[in-house]
Amino acid sequence: MKLIIAIGLFGLCFTQFVWAERADREKPIYLEADRATVEDVNRKESNRVSVFTGNVILTQGTLRISADKVIMKEDLHGFRYATAIGDLVSFRQKRDGLNEYVEGWSQRAEYDSKTDKIELFRQARLKRGSDEVQGDYISYDMKTEFFKVIGSKERGDETGPDKRVRITIQPKNKSE
Repeated sequence: MKLIIAIGLFGLCFTQFVWAERADREKPIYLEADRATVEDVNRKESNRVSVFTGNVILTQGTLRISADKVIMKEDLHGFRYATAIGDLVSFRQKRDGLNEYVEGWSQRAEYDSKTDKIELFRQARLKRGSDEVQGDYISYDMKTEFFKVIGSKERGDETGPDKRVRITIQPKNKSE
């Protein structure tokens, strides 16, 4: 519990009032893959599920997710939920108003377009500028740039490679 509080406080120090590229939410989602299975686009009674496999690249504005496989669900209101799986899934998104990107890597990532959140599972790593966090699980809110990091020991997995959370904070230039 102390670790989560410490990370929360660290997140407040690490957070600047700059958000992920706001215009991305209004842009279309593009998907590329070796293979795709897409359900009927006229389905009205439930979520639509599409599966993309083989070198999948999802882009929406400056957001880019690369994976071996992506399962995309679309709800009745048009919100999309993507689960990306791979040897290492990667994502990258430009920060609003800055020439800087937030990047992340993990074995599985779940993206929710309704809440603008991405969750990274297993060997999770998030980099913002020259600062970096690592753990077994990272939840990242793309609107507020708030994140939560948990080690595998905290999640109840004593054998996981990322038992502890690791954080690197680079010194800032006094003029910043």
